[in-house]
Amino acid sequence: MKTIGLIGGMSWESSLEYYRIINETVKARLGGLHSAKSLMFSFDFEEIETLQMVGNWAKATDLMIEAARQLERGGADFIVICTNTMHKMADDVATAVNIPLLHIADATAQAIQEKGLQKIGLLGTNFTMEEAFYKGRLTDKFGLDVLVPQRPERQVVHDIIYDELCLGVTKEESRAQYRQIMAEMAAAGAEGIILGCTEIGLLVNQEDSPVPLFDTTAIHAETAVAFALKE
Repeated sequence: MKTIGLIGGMSWESSLEYYRIINETVKARLGGLHSAKSLMFSFDFEEIETLQMVGNWAKATDLMIEAARQLERGGADFIVICTNTMHKMADDVATAVNIPLLHIADATAQAIQEKGLQKIGLLGTNFTMEEAFYKGRLTDKFGLDVLVPQRPERQVVHDIIYDELCLGVTKEESRAQYRQIMAEMAAAGAEGIILGCTEIGLLVNQEDSPVPLFDTTAIHAETAVAFALKE
């Protein structure tokens, strides 16, 4: 079994889900008392969120690279970044270490292609929904047609992530807002919807959507286990 290197803490609420899913999946695959071999570097998210909001991505990239290098020095066999937004610097992180990085968008796109879907909705932070590092990768590398909500709805999605979900807060009114936004995306032609922030699965699940949901946290964690157990 390979050792999984997790870059977490962004937020710790979703990093906890990664740890749970990874270990439950290993146990389901191997049985008995098996659990995953893993290392986690967990950030103080306040520091990262401040850099995001002021647009200091260069500093954020330096911190992410150092975290990856610490995991590599600690014995990790590959890297998993436990957040969608910070895949903005995934290529820089990948080139800074000598071990593989499993990209969350790649794992998600492959899951979508396995279902035979083409037109896909994307929810996440404004960075993820609006910038090319994520949406562009889905289109350019996998040929997916990606839909995002209109600007006011994008801001609702973004604010709920930072003001509630990253603080461990879930509200019924926020769930209702997400359900409405997902229904509108389905009406606009989305055949499925990516939960493109690792906290969104804490708020909504398949019962809240008229089309299939692709929870990036679960997909990424399960992909990490498959890679760790691959001979």
